[in-house]
Amino acid sequence: MKSVKIAWFEIPVEDMSRAIKFYEKVFDCQLDFQDLGDFKVALFPVESGSEGASGSLVYHKEFYTPSANKGNLIYFQTEDCGEELSRVEEAGGKVMISKRQINPELGFMGVFIDSEGNRIGIRSKS
Repeated sequence: MKSVKIAWFEIPVEDMSRAIKFYEKVFDCQLDFQDLGDFKVALFPVESGSEGASGSLVYHKEFYTPSANKGNLIYFQTEDCGEELSRVEEAGGKVMISKRQINPELGFMGVFIDSEGNRIGIRSKS
């Protein structure tokens, strides 16, 4: 069977500066802000040749609307999702599902609401 993989994701935001601060604090990383006129984006860091999809925060007043209960749910992969979840509330978000085991093969997961009102998942092997 042919494999279908995610290549890119975009997380809608209403306040780009607030969202950048939130994600940089939760994931302990630096986002790359780009002003594209009516579109504003902040790219998540990605290592050349690494596996998995990358993406960005994105602002456009007509085309993107944050949502906590509609649409797709993306999951970020980390070493230990409990670490990132522990920084969510201090960064201005809310943990909806604390770290819990899915099963021994798939590892652990959690879900939070970001500073913009989006529902975001996170998972890890440990």
